[in-house]
Amino acid sequence: MRGATAEADEWTDDAPVSRHGGGRAGAWFAALLLAGVSTVVGCRIADTDGITPVPQLLAFLPWLLAPTAVALLFAAFTRWRLGLVWSLAVLAALAWYIEPYGKTSQPKGAPVAELRVLTSNVEFGQATDELIDAIREQRPDLVFVQECEYGCEEKLEQAFGKGNSKGDKGSYPYRQAVEGAGSDGSVILSRHPLKPAVGIPATMGMPGATADVNGHEIRLQLAHPMPPLPTELSTWREELSDLRDYAATNRTRPTLLAGDFNASQDHAAFRRILDAGFADAARLTGDARTPSWPARTAPPLGAQIDHVLVSRDFAANRARFLDLGNTDHRTLVVDLTLFKSP
Repeated sequence: MRGATAEADEWTDDAPVSRHGGGRAGAWFAALLLAGVSTVVGCRIADTDGITPVPQLLAFLPWLLAPTAVALLFAAFTRWRLGLVWSLAVLAALAWYIEPYGKTSQPKGAPVAELRVLTSNVEFGQATDELIDAIREQRPDLVFVQECEYGCEEKLEQAFGKGNSKGDKGSYPYRQAVEGAGSDGSVILSRHPLKPAVGIPATMGMPGATADVNGHEIRLQLAHPMPPLPTELSTWREELSDLRDYAATNRTRPTLLAGDFNASQDHAAFRRILDAGFADAARLTGDARTPSWPARTAPPLGAQIDHVLVSRDFAANRARFLDLGNTDHRTLVVDLTLFKSP
């Protein structure tokens, strides 16, 4: 009886303690892991992005399954009953929120145009040559380029500019750009006529335009808000909020928002853009969890922060992520169908 009592005493519902030093250390380690993951999951449940390091960790929410599983193992080895229950609850919450976010309903009406859209962050212009090759191979109708500094814009002009014949499928005679050095420059290229539109004022260039696609006007807005650096969280939130306001204003007409959002579906600020009446094209094609960054260091363990968002006038038929050299982002290409409302 005494042996059974001693064994039962090792299973405790209290704080992670044990009569053995190793067991006590293991239980405390599990508690620390669970406390950290629970903070991030709690912010996801509360629909808030919190403060550093929560916004940075939210981008990698699915991968928090790993430390939670480790905590579960340590709780089992140290016979910490509360830790086992805690671990299972966190795993269940993570599994719930890993489900793709956003609506997938198909638009009504008749299809009136097919569009291929490409968005690429070329990392200070370093991947411009690779982007040019990708454009020639993929032949998109619309191209959104972030971190396209002066040299990048010049190369794109030489490769696809007005010097080419307008009837040439390799020509992009229409463009709208915000010029800048480093990460500040951005450009929209189009096969279809563009009219200038007021972009969104931001730290990095976010130009806007209106495209005439077979007689149908489509609003275009390039997205490139500040990343959620610890010292720039307020700017990150403000610029994503500006994108949300733009989405709310244009949700009743055909509109595309494309670019490096520096946010994933697990960020509340990004979900509010979707809730304004937009859908993520990668979500519509079943690719909502395909990582797009960081492409160089750990692509399988990355986050999807590059997006093409579409108003309810569009259906997405196919999405693919291209690996370009000299950039830490993957390039996203989506095929869309524009529907005319009945």
